[in-house]
Amino acid sequence: MWISKSWAVSLCCLSSLISATILQNGQVRVTDYPNTVTDASSHNWKTYPANAAELSYKGRWDDDHISWWSVPGLKFGFTGKEVGITFGPQTSNGVLVAYRINGEDWQFSNITTNATHLLVSPSTEGVDLTTPISPSTFELRVTNWAYGVQVKSVHVAAGASLIKLKDYNRRIEVIGDSLSSGMYGTYEGLSSYAYGLAAGLGDTEYSVTAYPGICVTDQECWGNPRGQTYQWYRTSDTGGRATNIYGTNPPLWNFSKHPAADIVVINLGTNDNNTANNVTNEDYYKSYVELVEGVHNVWPNAQIIISVLPPSETFICALAYLSYNRPYGTASAKMATPTFKAPPSSLRSGTSTSTSTAPHTSRARTHARPATH
Repeated sequence: MWISKSWAVSLCCLSSLISATILQNGQVRVTDYPNTVTDASSHNWKTYPANAAELSYKGRWDDDHISWWSVPGLKFGFTGKEVGITFGPQTSNGVLVAYRINGEDWQFSNITTNATHLLVSPSTEGVDLTTPISPSTFELRVTNWAYGVQVKSVHVAAGASLIKLKDYNRRIEVIGDSLSSGMYGTYEGLSSYAYGLAAGLGDTEYSVTAYPGICVTDQECWGNPRGQTYQWYRTSDTGGRATNIYGTNPPLWNFSKHPAADIVVINLGTNDNNTANNVTNEDYYKSYVELVEGVHNVWPNAQIIISVLPPSETFICALAYLSYNRPYGTASAKMATPTFKAPPSSLRSGTSTSTSTAPHTSRARTHARPATH
């Protein structure tokens, strides 16, 4: 259809006047988050290093206190009425974090690289309750699955202190892809079913090792150079941040330094099932068996829940093998019973004995980035 130049100009002018409003439960959602950046030198603070014993890191963080995967978090108790955090050079500029005190509603702020943010002050709602909570609790979660933060130090008011909080009694691990990581969700990881499941259980610590596009099979899928049968044993995800920092040899996750999960939810297979990735039924079958038995190698007592979309005959065969260690139906008769080789002890101890030589290049991702301050 042909549109005159005058009409085109008019339409452009009209479009500049149009704005979108996000409604949440009938109320306008705020997306212009407060600018919490502050000058650390202007405060009389007591400062703790990123490795302070009082700090509890949730999910996967590396030795430089860089966050990975979906909804990684930081939690601690504190006295006083101020909490500031200094973020390091590996912080994704503008990454959106959610934070709260004493279990109140989540607050949001976009984080600036190499900056200090004042996240709790005397004016923060809930910091001065009529019936004091002692100590107050502070929790932070990174909402963006493709971005992360690096914690350099944590600050509280002069004369105040950080306090180590007791962990919850139960632990759940969710291993997945875009469905679990919160891709396209308004708050991404914090909008995911994985977060809702884990947080909704109550009295539960959780870790979400999920990344969009990843296969269970260890091959390239939608830009991910490795599958979960390899990547789940690594500290970092498959994103470009990890490539820039670690190249093709991301560090192993040291399972021995972290409590075992009681429940493991595996929601994988949608990407394997896509013809664009050319994963065979045999490889999918063997990979699922390998991952499930690998989880039991590091966490022998974990209860594993497997969920896939859509269900497939191959998957049913794998379930039968895992449950009864015998073939199931006619489809499985066409496939050899998988020969599973347990992950080497180095994967469980956190000490690498080999170097990956698979191509691992930086790549662009379509990613909904929240509004910045």
